[in-house]
Amino acid sequence: MIKQIFGKLPRKPSKSSHNDSNNVNDGAVNAHSSLNSFAVSNSVYGSKTTSKSSNNGAPAPHPSSMTKSNQGKKSAPIAADASSLPAPVVYELLPSFRDVPGSEKQSLFIRKLNMCCVVFDFNDSAKNLKEKDVKRQTLLELVDYVTSVNSKFNEVAMQAITKMVAANLFRTFPSPNQDSKVPEMYDPEEEEPTMEPAWPHLQIVYEFLLRFVSSPETDAKLAKRYIDHSFVLRLLELFDSEDQRERDYLKTILHRVYGKFMVHRPFIRKAINNIFYRFIFETEKHNGVAELLEILGSIINGFALPLKEEHKLFLVRALIPLHKPKCVSMYHQQLSYCITQFVEKDAKLADTVIRGLLKYWPITNSSKEVMFLGELEEVLEVTQGAEFQRCMVPLFRQIGRCLNSSHFQVAERALFLWNNDHIRNLITQNRNVILPIIFPAMERNTRSHWNQAVQSLTLNVRKIFSDADEALFHECLAKFEEDEVKARETQEKRESTWKRLEDVAASKAVSNEAVLVSRFISSVDIATTTKPRASASS
Repeated sequence: MIKQIFGKLPRKPSKSSHNDSNNVNDGAVNAHSSLNSFAVSNSVYGSKTTSKSSNNGAPAPHPSSMTKSNQGKKSAPIAADASSLPAPVVYELLPSFRDVPGSEKQSLFIRKLNMCCVVFDFNDSAKNLKEKDVKRQTLLELVDYVTSVNSKFNEVAMQAITKMVAANLFRTFPSPNQDSKVPEMYDPEEEEPTMEPAWPHLQIVYEFLLRFVSSPETDAKLAKRYIDHSFVLRLLELFDSEDQRERDYLKTILHRVYGKFMVHRPFIRKAINNIFYRFIFETEKHNGVAELLEILGSIINGFALPLKEEHKLFLVRALIPLHKPKCVSMYHQQLSYCITQFVEKDAKLADTVIRGLLKYWPITNSSKEVMFLGELEEVLEVTQGAEFQRCMVPLFRQIGRCLNSSHFQVAERALFLWNNDHIRNLITQNRNVILPIIFPAMERNTRSHWNQAVQSLTLNVRKIFSDADEALFHECLAKFEEDEVKARETQEKRESTWKRLEDVAASKAVSNEAVLVSRFISSVDIATTTKPRASASS
């Protein structure tokens, strides 16, 4: 009876049920989730960041008001205690760093970083206008704080910084326009670049990351745990962005990372190599090749001598094959600079570079040929006599073909090589080998090239050789005229042979008799065949 009476009385809630209810209200909120589940407001300013959450394997701070049941679980990039916040939860501007005492600035810095992990949709310009403005102001405050801070960033701050940067920057680029096209039809020069709609926020995040990496308060030994290989790879993936402004920021940031984190240097070079290999041999599509080459130009300039075998292999396997893609004009200036830097570092590489250029020399693309001639001049300008002699025969065979090009810009650019004093001296010193190779091309230009400017330039080059060695010049001229006579005789014989073949075919056609002509038939055989026919008809 007494038990039945006590059974009807209300029971006191147990600890386990209380924790279960907290588990419903408390928890980690993803940076990409809606604002209603994001817990940030001025009323929780006093909370302290004592525990950590995980983002892509790296721990990150979150408020200590999380329940014990959640502390054992893996939480998402942003964590907040929803139960401690007033309803409804709002995305509001946090106090300025100027309005809080120095002891609380670190805590406020972490909270502002967590607040900026929310990513807004900029495809709809009318959506979340107030919240976007709040985030923009907060990001600007973070940039100012990183610039003016006068104490070392601790591990908690670095966790929060890399988490916020990753949430905002690391993303996959949609490229339906490119993917739907056959590689042969895709031309990056004709495609309109897509401007990043979220740039108002991204620009400030990039500026923040740049200031953080460049800051003297950033300890490289500690920061390398968070700006690790995975982080660097994700940064490199962003170089494929179509937005030039984003690639410019990435170029500066990656260069600073390469300079500050010496431990990452081999990895960065290898990762850039892999991007180039995929671009050259698989896709021939990448928006950031020029920027990556610009970084490499600075890196190559700092290589110690003698050059490591690794660096020479990079030249042979990556840089020289970059001349192959059709879109080489998009990055040729930066590529040419890198190539020239290698030759300046080690003169013996000139032969390798020139033969590499000849291997990928364009046949039907005149504008690309003009670019190659320009790069060739830069390489020859830093080439020594011994290396020049190794490659001059195949080199001037190609230059001879360029001199006879029907495209006047190609012929003109090849003739401009003689305007360079160093190259002219190299040619003059080796004129006994070079002049016989290119003399026929020069003579044909002076006699029959359709462009007057090309004819005039050819006469100037002709005079240089004549003044340098008149005897050799006349010897080459006599050889050319002799070869021309032989060529005319050969042509006349060929035409005579074809005429006789046509006569034989015509005589057989009258009688509807099949004509079987041997592949190796001679003019003598044809003559003996046609004589009986002639006597019969008479």
